[in-house]
Amino acid sequence: MYAVVEIAGQQFAVSPKQTVSVPLLDQQVGDTVEFTNILVASDNGKVSVGAPYIKGSVKAEVINHGRSEKVLVFKKKRRKGYQKLNGHRQNFTTLKIKDITI
Repeated sequence: MYAVVEIAGQQFAVSPKQTVSVPLLDQQVGDTVEFTNILVASDNGKVSVGAPYIKGSVKAEVINHGRSEKVLVFKKKRRKGYQKLNGHRQNFTTLKIKDITI
C-alpha cells in the first residue's frame, strides 16, 4: 500500500513504516500528525486517483527536526572584481509514516 500525499505544498509518495523528510512543520517531536490531502492511493493493486483529493488520512509521527547540508551560491562578474558567496541551509522535519487509511 502506498499513497501520494500533499504536505506543505509538496507531493510525497509514502508507504507505512517509511521515514520521509518534509519541509519544517510546527509540531513537537513525538507528536502525531494527520494529513488528509491524498492525491493517489494504491491498495493491493487497486489504484484510486482523486479529483483533486481522496477521502482518507495518513498518520505520521514526528521523529526530529533538522537542517540540511549547506548550499553555496557563488556570484561573479568577470573583469569587474565582483565576487559574492552566499550560503543557505533548509530546515526540515523527519516523519515516520504510521498508517494509511482510504
